Amino acid sequence: MDSATSETPTASGTRAPLGASADNGLKIVVVGGFGAGKTTLVRSVSEIRPLTTEETMTQAGEGVDDVSGVRGKTATTVAFDFGRITLDARNVLYLFGAPGQERFWFLWDRLFSGTLGAVVLVDTRRIDDSWYAIDRLERHGTPFIVACNDFGGPAFTPQAVREALDLDPHVPLVSCDARSRESGRTVLITLVEHVKELYADQARAPRQELV
Repeated sequence: MDSATSETPTASGTRAPLGASADNGLKIVVVGGFGAGKTTLVRSVSEIRPLTTEETMTQAGEGVDDVSGVRGKTATTVAFDFGRITLDARNVLYLFGAPGQERFWFLWDRLFSGTLGAVVLVDTRRIDDSWYAIDRLERHGTPFIVACNDFGGPAFTPQAVREALDLDPHVPLVSCDARSRESGRTVLITLVEHVKELYADQARAPRQELV
């Protein structure tokens, strides 16, 4: 199992210590179907060596997990992934990648606790695998965006994806490549801006006076 470090790479290739503390730790969860690229996304954007809980997939798991759409997958997350991004001297993002297999879904509610928002990572070749994540987030009241990870499959229009997922019009939908740090950062920025707008809308809404 990989372990997290408390260092970030510098231009020279060495690692400089991170700040000892931050005033605001903002928690983001990455959820989605089995093999959608959650671990890859956390790895690509984290400034530290991410903590992962990947284990080798064996034949015994084939009778439990649906591997029909991920035949090339050799390892899977069994608890969660963890990464970190420093926004400034006093604010950091903590990233948690949730396991995708149904047998680990019981962990999701605890991961959602205290979460600023979530990214639902979608493999459009297996779009039905995303239904459960969206339903749980809506039930939990957690703001989220949807990011379609590019696996080189058939292209779908944003409208087709929205209709397939029955997404509310206000939920942002973006395309991404989970392997790309820049693409992953764009996804996270989209989520933070979405959450910020939701809070702004709530602040602007007139308050009901008790009679």
